[in-house]
Amino acid sequence: MTLKFPKAFSHVLFGLLAGAAVASVHAAEVSTNQPLISLKLVTQGLTSPLSLWSLPDKSGRKVVADQAGVARIIEKDGTLAEKLFLDLRPQMVELTKGFDERGFICMTFHPQAAKNRKFYAVYSAPRRASAPTNYNSTLRLSEFKVSATDWTQADSASERVILEVDKPAFNHNCGRIAFGPDGFLYMGVGDGGDGNDTGLGHGPNGNGQDTHVILGKILRLDVDHGSPYGIPRDNPFADGKQGLPEIYAYGVRNSWGLSFDRGGKHELFAADVGQNLFEEVNIITKGGNYGWRLREGMHGFDPAHANAPAAETPVKGLQGEPLIDPILEYKNANGWRKDPEARGISITGGYVYRGKAIPQLQGKYIFADWSKNWALGDGQLFAGTRPADGKGRWSMEVFKIANLPGNKLGGYIVAMGEDENGELYVLVNGTNLALGSSGRIYQIIPN
Repeated sequence: MTLKFPKAFSHVLFGLLAGAAVASVHAAEVSTNQPLISLKLVTQGLTSPLSLWSLPDKSGRKVVADQAGVARIIEKDGTLAEKLFLDLRPQMVELTKGFDERGFICMTFHPQAAKNRKFYAVYSAPRRASAPTNYNSTLRLSEFKVSATDWTQADSASERVILEVDKPAFNHNCGRIAFGPDGFLYMGVGDGGDGNDTGLGHGPNGNGQDTHVILGKILRLDVDHGSPYGIPRDNPFADGKQGLPEIYAYGVRNSWGLSFDRGGKHELFAADVGQNLFEEVNIITKGGNYGWRLREGMHGFDPAHANAPAAETPVKGLQGEPLIDPILEYKNANGWRKDPEARGISITGGYVYRGKAIPQLQGKYIFADWSKNWALGDGQLFAGTRPADGKGRWSMEVFKIANLPGNKLGGYIVAMGEDENGELYVLVNGTNLALGSSGRIYQIIPN
């Protein structure tokens, strides 16, 4: 998820790294012309809201998935309905009292939900019996149905388990899901956790580059056919010979943000959380290799020396395939502590804006960073802009929030949300814990 296990509690100060390694580093082009927006509080009293969607009944109500294990209905006036939409706590792993990346991670409705009443949820279940005994938990993707008579109530007994992924560590779950314009379900899976794509449950070349393991991938599943799912015939490894048939793209670390542009070319955007130095945004294409752990962002990565860019930057994967550059990257404030271009410590993916409320944001990728500080919530909001010719790296703007002095949210931006009209929401946890009631949701509105 967007929350990120502290990758190191002491980092090399990069002022000591003179020479080619530092000279080769290029941050995203950051505009000094800050776009001006305001944030409207929609609701509060949640723990850590990780997914937000409009109910398919056209009522204007929304449903929010809370990391603590429940989904709740948000009424049109912003009040939280007392009756839970869904309670996954009986099926979930027990969360810790401290920082945790597990929980109720994401949900989304089927494209034909108005007719078939189906939705999909990803959550952390206890380690299943078939997993290694030293593994942490099992990531579960399940299908549910909404009650036939009440759109505000899920039928918990309707659960159909689609996919389970055994996790060696508690972090880097990803678990973000989205339906594509092709009707297939796309799911991100983190690299297995811990750090540097090494350690328990990681192969000699890391999981991101190993097409025969499901960790560190973007999957594409046909949930309308097969048992428990079908494989789209044009998946890159559909025959299972060169890789797992579920894989759509690979070489990702922890894509905490997965969304399709509802306009334009309907591209798939994924924001990938970095290790110590760089955060990145990718446009995902079929069969693409996005570099992890050969690269972090646009720079070579050496897991034995994670606090400095590697001397060489690979351009090809282990099979000779080209590595695909992110559309933008920015410096991580943990690794670049005194650098003003360091924007945060863990990227939070968003959406291409296609709403009507703020015309000047049309076509921009609106995203965030969890926080600039681990101990004190200081989430940041950004806009990514495609080059005029449509090629190369995108520029990046820092939002100025008119009704928040100093742009201070006073919390961690754990996710973004999009409603049926294409308007966007900022999902905030007031702490870096998966407990309490400091979670709140804001709508992005014009100033």
